Amino acid sequence: MKLYNLESCFYCKMVRDRLKDLGLAHEKIEVSSWQGDRKEVYEVSGQYLVPVLVDDDVVLDDEDKILAYLEKTYGGLS
Repeated sequence: MKLYNLESCFYCKMVRDRLKDLGLAHEKIEVSSWQGDRKEVYEVSGQYLVPVLVDDDVVLDDEDKILAYLEKTYGGLS
């Protein structure tokens, strides 16, 4: 599992906190604060905003979608 993240992003923190609460191992990929430098984020998700979560072949590009997915997929594990 990979999380494209900007440390100062509140929405990214929401996702990081939930991943931690669920005890899910993930690779945190820190991105540039300038959206134009987020080529890898764009290649993965088709847009430049973070957070973006990649879980095998599932790619989610919005914190609400990510949090709902984590709860549905892993919520019962905590």
